[in-house]
Amino acid sequence: MGTAKPVESLLYEVLGGGEVRCGTCLRRCLIREGERGYCGTRVNEGGRLFTLIYGEVSSLSVNPIEKKPVFHFYPGSRWLSLGTLGCNFRCPGCQNWEISHAVPGQALRNTHFISPAELVDLAQRYGCLGLSWTFNEPTIWLEYAVDGARLARERGLFTNWVTNGYLTPEALDLIGPYLDVFRVDLKGFSKETYQRIAHLEDFSGILNATKQAKNRWGMWLEVVTNVIPGYNDDEEGLRRIARWIRSELGESTPWHVTRFFPHLELSHLEPTPLTTLERVRRIGQEEGLQFVYLGNAPGHPGENTYCPVCGEILIRRYVFDITQYNLKGGRCPHCQAPLPGKFPP
Repeated sequence: MGTAKPVESLLYEVLGGGEVRCGTCLRRCLIREGERGYCGTRVNEGGRLFTLIYGEVSSLSVNPIEKKPVFHFYPGSRWLSLGTLGCNFRCPGCQNWEISHAVPGQALRNTHFISPAELVDLAQRYGCLGLSWTFNEPTIWLEYAVDGARLARERGLFTNWVTNGYLTPEALDLIGPYLDVFRVDLKGFSKETYQRIAHLEDFSGILNATKQAKNRWGMWLEVVTNVIPGYNDDEEGLRRIARWIRSELGESTPWHVTRFFPHLELSHLEPTPLTTLERVRRIGQEEGLQFVYLGNAPGHPGENTYCPVCGEILIRRYVFDITQYNLKGGRCPHCQAPLPGKFPP
């Protein structure tokens, strides 16, 4: 592997008195000399902003795309998945808190440097269809992700961004030309929910970024809501999510409603009842969404893909495995209706 080098941030504004304002995520942190922003991964040195995590990989593995979860973009394909340290959220029930809540230089978790060229070489060596920035928020890794995604595109690989969506329009425009899949979380649909989960009230930027990814850059979108008992399981909030997806992204946009399991600061909660997920799935269907999937519910029919026209089962799943694949050239073999997304010929 290579050696890490200091890399200046792509997006920041120089202010008076040695202060800078970061332009990577929507927190737009004001950072004084010698200090870091909210995510802990960017430092002001001499009135210039530097990233501390360029190429610093904490987690690397080959995963099926279903693990993201993404169900309508080359199902069953393998992706080289990677993460670093830090996040611009501090979700109390985060399953990957060891890396996402970590601060570079203070973390117990070790990282190793992988250059963009080495990353793409690894993906091709392991027969992966593409690269997936995941495990923690990729927005804070912007400089590295842009270089890696650009090179991946040149080498014929696809790219996938697993994100909370809280990035600036400028950041999305930098990475947008090189991203194929935008898998975004919608944690709720009220300022109260986002305040409890992510310590922010204005989530409109997440909605705007999601529309920007679709309308400006033509990315394939899938949405995830991890349903947490007592936090975001109220019917009206869930209906508002479904309505927004239907009206702004389209009825064929997949919505994954996933089961929460107790973790970290939310260890006192119970797992989400399957009956709750089934209710959310009905809500999505009632609001006109064609593809509402259940996650973390092994063997449930809600894991499967059905033809929106005739109801024929097209893809049967068990967790991340495809156990039955009936598509023919991306179409239903029964009624010939095309399935939205991208599929093998």
